[in-house]
Amino acid sequence: MTSVRAARFAVAAVLFRAAGDVADHWIQTDHQATTKGHHDHNGQSSAAGRRACAAHVATYTATQAAALLAGSRLLGVRLRPGPVAAALALSAVTHYIADRREPLRRLADATGKGAFVRLTDHGMNGAYTLDQAWHHAAETVAAIIASA
Repeated sequence: MTSVRAARFAVAAVLFRAAGDVADHWIQTDHQATTKGHHDHNGQSSAAGRRACAAHVATYTATQAAALLAGSRLLGVRLRPGPVAAALALSAVTHYIADRREPLRRLADATGKGAFVRLTDHGMNGAYTLDQAWHHAAETVAAIIASA
């Protein structure tokens, strides 16, 4: 990896993560946060849940795009549009999958983390922790793509 590409990666990674936190915790509406994981009584995905999640992912992705554009310009680091678009698409798709809740719960069950994902004791929420770890990993891969 060249030093230029390493700088692009570092800038993209920091901007993806900062924008992700802002989008998840400040921009996301209460309605989106409480509805995005809804399923009906039979475990089927609800239309309201899908809509709320899609709306959240749209603002999440827009926030990341704005941060990448503004931050890279202010820092004088040129990120190419093609890789950035691919990185944003990866971030959006993986964010939607995690925030629908059930896919991440199934993954946790399949990897022996079922008890942890359901942990809601002592100020700890396992589902939130695994959700954030999933997002951080996806954003790191997205930053690698954006730095290409």
